[in-house]
Order: sequence, then structure tokens, then C-alpha cells
Amino acid sequence: MAKKSADDGDPVHHYRRELRELQIALVTAQRHLIRHGHRVLVIFEGRDAAGKDGTIKRVVEHLSPRETRVVALGRPSDREQTQWYFQRYVPFLPAAGEFVLFNRSWYNRVGVERVMQFCTEEQTKTFLDAVVPFERMLVDAGLQFIKYYLDISRDEQKQRLKKRESDPLTQWKVSPIDEVALKRWDDYTDARDRMLKRTDHHAAPWLVVQADDKKAARLNVIRDLVQRIECPDRNKHLATPDRRIVRPYKGMPAKFLQR
Repeated sequence: MAKKSADDGDPVHHYRRELRELQIALVTAQRHLIRHGHRVLVIFEGRDAAGKDGTIKRVVEHLSPRETRVVALGRPSDREQTQWYFQRYVPFLPAAGEFVLFNRSWYNRVGVERVMQFCTEEQTKTFLDAVVPFERMLVDAGLQFIKYYLDISRDEQKQRLKKRESDPLTQWKVSPIDEVALKRWDDYTDARDRMLKRTDHHAAPWLVVQADDKKAARLNVIRDLVQRIECPDRNKHLATPDRRIVRPYKGMPAKFLQR
């Protein structure tokens, strides 16, 4: 009989061990996509303080820095504001063998830009008419495209934003947008629901992540990624996400989304 480790009952040890196993599986999957010249694009959207940064950090932590890129664009310049809306994102799309993650993306147009009135309703409608054909073009061109929306409760968001302000290691995340995130909770909820409904499609469906538990969210996003990235050496048992945490938007009960 195998001897039990003293750490077997320690949840932190269990999380770290499981995370390491999943990160090894990701490295194996990336070696396959590099070898075969596949292109993978992953978008992370979600409410403020939903855990996008932490999840992305764990995803890329041990991946090849040469073939892995995280894209987190700032405010558009005056010149970029005159361009076709998707134009500033196109240069960052993956080439053969690359794995690219967008920390927020063109969906800013129907999220923070619309809620904060940085764009007009007409611009929002134009985006919603264009985004699905645009994404289908990417997929038809051979790009694998995965979209996650991280969702948290109002109370959890309030606690995280408060902690962000007091923690000297996370104060760089504080922005004027944070100040109105809770005040405009319902506006962001409406924007989220509109976005998911209009932009969930067969070529690039949305996956919604219940992220109140950060560690569970991170582990299950990586499980889901390992399951979706083509790799014959995939551990099928390891790559089985908890569908109570990561679930396709299509056919999802309304209660799954935070109101």
C-alpha cells in the first residue's frame, strides 16, 4: 500500500499538484501545435476583477515564450480611433505554431466602451453585425478560436476591488473604471447578456466560467483548454472540466449567469 503524504489533505498542496499536472499537459499540447504549425487564439473577457490576469498567468507560466503571446491593448490612439475597428487587433493574431491570448479584446466595444459611453449605440450595432462574420473568417482561415467569459457575483467583485486598492502588489490594476463597476453592475449585466446572445456561434462559441472560486476557475479553464487544443497525447481523464464551473453558453440555464 502506497504511503500517504502528510500534504495529501492540504488543499493548497492539492491545488499546486493539480495545477502542475495541467500545466505539463498544456506544454505537451503546445509542443504538438508548434510541430504541426497550428494557430490558437484564446480570448478572455469578464467582469472587472473576475480573475482574467491570474488565469492567464497560470496558463502561460511554463509555455514557450517564443511561441506564446499575451495581448492586452491599452486605449486606442487618435489614429487608431479612425481605423476599421478590428484593425488594431489583426497584427496580433497568431501565425503558424503560435498560441496567443487576448486579455480583453474587440469585445470591449459591447462591454466597457458601451457602458461607459465611449462609443455610440450605432457603433455598437455596427460591431455586433460585423463580429460574427469576422470570427468566421478567422476560423475558415484555419485558426482555432476559443472564447471565455469569467463571471463573478456582485459581492465577490466588491471584495476583490476593495482588496485591490489596499494590496501594494495589485494597485497597478486600479483604474477609474473600477470606481463605477459596482455602480453600473446592472448595465454591465445587460451588456454581457446582449454580447453572449448575439455573438455565440458555431465557429466560436462562448464558454462561461463561474469564477467566484479563483483556484477552481483556473484549474477548470486549463482543463478545458487541454481538452480543446488538438493533441493525440492528451490525458483524457485530466482534460475533463467541471461543467458546473466552465460551461458552454448555448443551452445554459439563466441562473448560471450572475445577475
